[in-house]
Parts: sequence; structure tokens; C-alpha cells
Amino acid sequence: MQKLTLERPQPAVQYQAMSQPPPTFPEVEEILVTQDQIAAEIQRLAERLLSDYEDKDLVLVAVLNGSVVFLADLIRKLPLRLSFDVISASSYSGTASSGAITVEKDLSLDVRGKDVVLLDDIFDTGLTLSFLMDYLREQQPRSLKSCVLLYKKKPDRKTAIEPDYWCLEVADEFVIGYGLDYDSRYRNLPYIASLKKVSHPES
Repeated sequence: MQKLTLERPQPAVQYQAMSQPPPTFPEVEEILVTQDQIAAEIQRLAERLLSDYEDKDLVLVAVLNGSVVFLADLIRKLPLRLSFDVISASSYSGTASSGAITVEKDLSLDVRGKDVVLLDDIFDTGLTLSFLMDYLREQQPRSLKSCVLLYKKKPDRKTAIEPDYWCLEVADEFVIGYGLDYDSRYRNLPYIASLKKVSHPES
């Protein structure tokens, strides 16, 4: 199988808002990416990963809780003898990123000498991704790359790090659904959406 060179992966399509939220969730402002669009981009990602890791000892490490849905859909499209684990890190309170990152759950697997891909739901400030990549690098994997579902267009990114793989680009606004939450709610929405402005405590 031919290997792909991905200097800075781009999503195949940049989607625009297409539909209105269902009445069940009136607090949802707008559906930005539909369930079908997400599925199509995850299929494209799976094809890239299959090409890059066909003969490697792949371990996917998903960041809890936001990337659980992403992980579940992705691994079912990868016909590889892979392993997966989860790690928990937190930097959000309400809709704002506090910038202070803590590890709440460590790895269960030994990833030394493995080919690790870190999965996260969204690339926002870059602080969480940078922190966890440094943390995983200390575990001495054979290779280490990062992958995010959503790449947020952000002019004031706080780090120079860039994800190695990403699926979809979104505007610099707070988004929910498909694993992403607001105060632990809305992770179960099958699409990516914006949230109507709500009052929340200062973070």
C-alpha cells in the first residue's frame, strides 16, 4: 500500500452550517457539521492512518472525555491489530479554557516502544495537546503523533505545536456535540453545533 506524505493535513472539505437544531435542544444555536459529514471525514482519516500504520504496533490514546465518541467510531474503521488506552486531562471550566492543565487519569498500557497516536476532540489553545505530547514522549514510545477531530481557527494560538492529523476545521467559537460538552452535557449530540450564549461563572 502506498504511503501518504502529510506535511500539514487538511480536511477534505470545510463545511458550513447547514441545518437548524431540533426542538429537543432549543439551547443549540446552529448545527455546524452534520453526523454524515463527520462520518465521511473520519473515514478519510482512517484511510490515512491505515496507510501510515499498516505494519506498525499502533496504540491509540484517547483524551477523556471528549474524544470517546471519536475513538469509538475511528477504531471500527481500522482493520489493524491495534490497542487503545485513555488518559484524562482537564483545562476547561464552562466555556472557557483556564490554561491550567492537570492529569486526572494515567495510562494503563505500557507504550514504551509502541507507535502512539494521541487522539483529542478539538485543537483550541494547543496547551492540552502540547502538555500531553510532552507527557507521552517521556513514556518512550517508538513514534508519537497527534490527531484531533476539530481544528479550531484561532489567531492567538498559545503554542507552536500543530496536530499531525485532523478532520474538520471550525471557527473560533465554543462548540458542542459528538463528545464535546458544556458542563458535562451535550456530548451525546451526533453533530457539532454552536451553543446559544448562556451565563456561566468566571473561570
